[in-house]
Amino acid sequence: MGKVHERIDGRLRQFVEAQRVFFVATAPSGSDGHVNVSPKGIGGTFAVLDDHTVAYLDITASGAETIAHLRQNGRITLMFCAFEGPPNVVRLHGRGRVVSMYDEEFGELAALFTERRGARAVIVVDVTRVSDSCGYGVPLMDHVGERDLLPAHMDRKGEEGLRDYRRKKNQCSVDGLPAFADDDMWTDRPNGETVKGSA
Repeated sequence: MGKVHERIDGRLRQFVEAQRVFFVATAPSGSDGHVNVSPKGIGGTFAVLDDHTVAYLDITASGAETIAHLRQNGRITLMFCAFEGPPNVVRLHGRGRVVSMYDEEFGELAALFTERRGARAVIVVDVTRVSDSCGYGVPLMDHVGERDLLPAHMDRKGEEGLRDYRRKKNQCSVDGLPAFADDDMWTDRPNGETVKGSA
């Protein structure tokens, strides 16, 4: 039977930190628009900050649905499933915020993660509801290994290549909502300083 918990306590924290994959769900406001569910599973990109806060590193990729939805309404759910060991499903419901790579807070948050290649933001979730359920319907599966593809692929692009990629792929959601246009809001000065522009 499902149970609601007051916080991400020791047992729940141990469980979510041990999972090799989790799922992030967001949706735009209103009855129209597409619900988005994204799998996350790159090692070293998730952290429990305290009993009511989690964060994960958001790596540059072909879409920016989560960022678009969070910037519009903040609603988010993270789901962790046990694919090995005792069955369990943990859901963390809450309000998410996007800490862009250009935000002052980004450096401190990014330091929490061991994998940072290709990062464009950190997603911080203030968890308002913690629940778990039996997970009896989740299959047992063996973990074969990490796919070192996305971080390495983005790392090879270099900083300017990443900016170009984000400008082409991350400006808006599939529903046309503003997503990650942050690269156009900042300007690099010759002395290496990055300053916010008027875009």
